[in-house]
Amino acid sequence: MAANTTITLNRVIPMGAPTLADFKVAATAAPTKDALKEGELLVRTLYLSCDPYMRGRLSGRTDSYVASFEAGKPIEGLGVGIVEASTSPDFKDGDMVTGGSFKWETKFVAAADSFTKVPTSSGIPPANFLGVLGMPSYTAYVGTITLCKPKAGETILVSAASGAVGQMVVQLAKARGMRVIGAAGSDDKVKYVKNLGADAVFNYKTVKSLGAAIKEAAPEGIDIYFDNVGGEFLDAALKNMNPNGRIAECGMISQYNATVETAYHIQNLAYVVMKKLTIYGYIVSDWYKSPAYSEFINEVSGMLKENKIKYRMDEVVGIENGPQALLDLFEGKNFGKRVVKVSDLSHRL
Repeated sequence: MAANTTITLNRVIPMGAPTLADFKVAATAAPTKDALKEGELLVRTLYLSCDPYMRGRLSGRTDSYVASFEAGKPIEGLGVGIVEASTSPDFKDGDMVTGGSFKWETKFVAAADSFTKVPTSSGIPPANFLGVLGMPSYTAYVGTITLCKPKAGETILVSAASGAVGQMVVQLAKARGMRVIGAAGSDDKVKYVKNLGADAVFNYKTVKSLGAAIKEAAPEGIDIYFDNVGGEFLDAALKNMNPNGRIAECGMISQYNATVETAYHIQNLAYVVMKKLTIYGYIVSDWYKSPAYSEFINEVSGMLKENKIKYRMDEVVGIENGPQALLDLFEGKNFGKRVVKVSDLSHRL
């Protein structure tokens, strides 16, 4: 029987930083088509996605918008793979699929209604359905375009501007004539964001003051802040916002591993009232059935065809390296959209 690599969670981690000891990498028996019930697929994983929201799923909390992982069971998330067997009339052997229920296994069985077909003849690399045409880019689109409604000539500040979401925010904003200020965590990342077209970029890890760095880059103030990090950066941004400014509250990764002792407490929240700010907290999965999704696909597909968009992937090879790849994401060690390559498109295991 063929071997299958499975990543399971040893224990939930309510607070603090997860470690490799919290995960188990094991060889198990690979499922076969004989295991399929009606309406199920046998899927071979091509790529798995590492995303900040997964930190919440490691916590064991029960009050979130997505269920926590269970100790002793495989973790799961976004992925792209190949159907190797199907008992659903909607899918056949050889279809490429994506979805948010990819178990961290080489092969797995799941309900067919958890997946969406993606084109195999388009020439688009499979990993792109997790990046430039996937959830991170759509997250950027909803927050920047649909919610904050940018106007040409306005200024937008983007934290984690070289990341999976941030790099798309930069380019979508520039396409609409905005002045773009980016922040990133290394000199190489700063250079990359500049190459995307940002008007000013600073290394948030080396500046003496976040507030002063934002003020220097945008002396006339910020109209839109796209927040990926929360914490001290959000606090500094609040003070630099213009009246009637908008904030897309996408994520707060700086606080995901915080403890009671290390959590940052916002001090400038009064500016929300004083400057009449609007803060949009949102979950992108709520937006897939809205008209914005087709608008996003049409716009970004067109930009890709015309070579008007750049998108950096950060690929880690081997499912056994998945836990470390995920942990590194929480520490900001990724450069671009972090994915784990599990198998090749043409290699049937």
